Amino acid sequence: MQNKTVVPAATFLALFQEFIPWSLIYSLLRLCGVRRRRPPLVTALELIQSLVFHVVAEAGTLAQHVKQLTGKTITDGALAQRRALLPLALFEQLMGAALKPKADPAQHPEAFYHGLRLCGIDGSAFSVTNTPQVKKQMRKAKSRRGRAAFPKVGVAVMVELGLHNPLAAALGAEGESEMVLAKRVLAAQPEKSLLISDRYYGNPALLVSLPTEGQRHFLVRVKQNLRRRLLEVYPDGSALIEIGSGSAKRLVREILGRVQRGGRGQVTTVRLWTSLLDWRRYPAAELLALYARRWEQEIFYRELKVDMRSTPYLQSHTPLTAMQEIAALILAYAVLVDYRIEAAAKGEVGVLRISFLKTLQTVQGLWRFLEVSADLMTPEQLRLVVRRTLRQIADMAIPKRRQRSCPRALRQPVSSWPRLRKNTYREGDLDYSVGEIYA
Repeated sequence: MQNKTVVPAATFLALFQEFIPWSLIYSLLRLCGVRRRRPPLVTALELIQSLVFHVVAEAGTLAQHVKQLTGKTITDGALAQRRALLPLALFEQLMGAALKPKADPAQHPEAFYHGLRLCGIDGSAFSVTNTPQVKKQMRKAKSRRGRAAFPKVGVAVMVELGLHNPLAAALGAEGESEMVLAKRVLAAQPEKSLLISDRYYGNPALLVSLPTEGQRHFLVRVKQNLRRRLLEVYPDGSALIEIGSGSAKRLVREILGRVQRGGRGQVTTVRLWTSLLDWRRYPAAELLALYARRWEQEIFYRELKVDMRSTPYLQSHTPLTAMQEIAALILAYAVLVDYRIEAAAKGEVGVLRISFLKTLQTVQGLWRFLEVSADLMTPEQLRLVVRRTLRQIADMAIPKRRQRSCPRALRQPVSSWPRLRKNTYREGDLDYSVGEIYA
């Protein structure tokens, strides 16, 4: 018997329906072989929606959040059995279908550079609890101090810079390396975009294989010892070079720059390769400063792994449900991006000045309020409540970030980093200077 004792969280369901149409979910369920053998208490569609709602809602079990969302009573044990029937391929295809670009050139100019959509890519890892199923199927990484405390699930995500909107993601179900996962994600780079990445991706074998059609470009930092063939030095300080891997060759520009905070202190040398060959349209100094936007990828992972979760590890107890939880986290993050965009439009500020954590907490309160009052209000009153909530989020916009940096050192180093004895920081704008390139 289906017990509907509470009002469903209508705003979440409406937003989720707009984010991923139900017809698309049903077609993916059939494609992945998930069959409906008998009328279930909780359908596969409701289970997927509840999983996404569970990772973004406040404290509570999945069964409690299923009842909050659907009004149906079911035990956590029964839900665990239902989750075991949902393959990982279903969630991968859900992410592939739902994660799309959201930045608009007119409304979000900070997300573009000369008409190119700014994107970033990087990898990370999630810790999984040491349950018998996990210990049997997953291996722990080795370190100089022994085995890691928890098994790890690798993930690679491509993010739309300026919005922190996930564009594509790949999960390491078989312990794949970050490079293997990244190659799956790179295929989703949108047209007319500029991909910014760190030195891990700055190798000729990968860069030569990247697509050139559709104005897909890259700006990547590379190691100082990589060899290339110098062809021409441009007036802006950059140089046209040729890189290769085997018989494959590609022309790129090289930029050698120095970065210093406030005109004093430590100088960092940066070597960049880019597929933007027009030095007049894309000056070396601009690209050198633009590379700093790569750090937005790290902020995205902090929001995804710290702000959205209350524990340092996943709550799932099996490898499959751990993958499902990560996919649900990424999908839920993409849903919350829409709230940040709307709040930024209300406050007429940049999207990244809308705090992700405050947005999450405010939206949680909104859903909790509508759970008990939605049936008491008219549709116009509901829309008014949502508009006032967005205005409240906009009023809590973060001030402009200070131009300061802290030293890259450790108080108790376990690597080659110098020991940090006294904490200091430097204020002021970053100074960029393009260095001279030699053959």
